[in-house]
Amino acid sequence: RDRAQKDPAELRSRFKRYDEWERGAAKPTLKQLEAFARAVWVPVGYLFLPQPPVEEVPLPDFRSGRRRTGRPSPHLLDTVYLSQARQEWYRAYAREAREPAKAFVGCVTMADDVEGTAADIQDTLGFDLVARRRSPSWTDALRQFIQQGDAVGLLVMISGVVHNNTHRKLDPEEFRGFTMADDLAPLIFVNGADSKAAQMFTLAHELAHVWLGRSALSDPDPGETADADIERWCNQVAAEVLVPMEVLRGDLRLDAEPATEMRRIARRFKVSTLVALRRMFEAKAIDRRTFHQEYETEVARIVALPKGTGGDFYRTQPVRAGRRFVAALVESTLEGRTLYRDALRMLGISKVETFHELGRSVHAMA
Repeated sequence: RDRAQKDPAELRSRFKRYDEWERGAAKPTLKQLEAFARAVWVPVGYLFLPQPPVEEVPLPDFRSGRRRTGRPSPHLLDTVYLSQARQEWYRAYAREAREPAKAFVGCVTMADDVEGTAADIQDTLGFDLVARRRSPSWTDALRQFIQQGDAVGLLVMISGVVHNNTHRKLDPEEFRGFTMADDLAPLIFVNGADSKAAQMFTLAHELAHVWLGRSALSDPDPGETADADIERWCNQVAAEVLVPMEVLRGDLRLDAEPATEMRRIARRFKVSTLVALRRMFEAKAIDRRTFHQEYETEVARIVALPKGTGGDFYRTQPVRAGRRFVAALVESTLEGRTLYRDALRMLGISKVETFHELGRSVHAMA
C-alpha cells in the first residue's frame, strides 16, 4: 500500500477484510491476493517475499531535491522498466538490420561550448527555426520536433500514463523526462501529462543528455537553478536550441511590458512562457527582481489551467510508444521475427486486431 501510495479507504472499499489482512488477523485467498496485487500495481510474487524489495530508479537521478524525496512511485518505476524493455528490443532489431551507430550520442562533453552544442543539435535534426516559428500552435511545433528526432534515429516517447492505462497517470511533479543513452537505440521519454510547451523544453533538455551520452532522470525547469552541474548545462543548451540568444536579441522589444513581451516571445518561438521569461532575463531585458515576480505569477496561472484529455488511440499510441519503435515492431512481427505475444506486451494492448489496425495507421501516417 505504501509503495502504491494508496489511501487505505480505497482498499477497504475493494477488499472487505483488508484491515484484518494488514493486522495479520486473517489471510487472503490466492485469488484475493492476485486481485490485491493488481490493485497496488505489484507482481504477486513480491507479496511472498520476507521483506519488500528496496526499489530505486535504475537511472542516474538528477532531479532537484524536492522531487527526489521519498520512494519512487510505481508509475515512474514501471515506465522506466517498460522503456528499458523497448530499448533492449530495438537495440537487437537495429543490430539485425545493420543500422549504423548514432554518431551524435556522446559526441560532446560539458567542457564544450553551449552555443556550439545547440547549433549541432539544430543542424543534426534539421531544426528550422523560421518554419517552427510559423507553426500555428505549440502542438504542431512539438509534433515537428518529435518527427525530427525520430528521423535521425531517436526513440522519442511521450506519454502521460503508464502503458495505455489512463487510471495510472504520470505526475510532472515527480519527473518530467528521462534519457537512456545508447549508440544504437538512444531513447528519450517525456512526461506527456505536462503542458505542450513544457514538453518542448524537456525534449530539448533530454537531447542535450543524448549529445553528452549520459543517461538521466530529469525535472528540467527553465525558471529554477538545477542542483547538478550537468542539469544546468543541459538547461542552457535546451534554451539555446529553442530560443537562440543572437536571434532573440534582434527580436526583443525593450519598451514593452515584461508580461506582454514574454507572451509574444513564447508565441513567436513556440516555447513556454517560462522559457521566454528566462531568456529575456539572460538577455538582460529584465532584472532579477522582475524575473522572479513574473515567474511566480506565470507559474500560478499555468497551474490553474485545465488539463487536456486523451485523443484517438491510433494517433496517440505512436506518440506514447514512439513512431520509430512502433513501426519497427509492427514490421518485425508481421515478418515473423517477433512473437505477437511480445509485441502486444510491449505496446500494452491485448488484441491482435488492434495491433493490425495500429500497423495500418502507422503506415498511413508515414
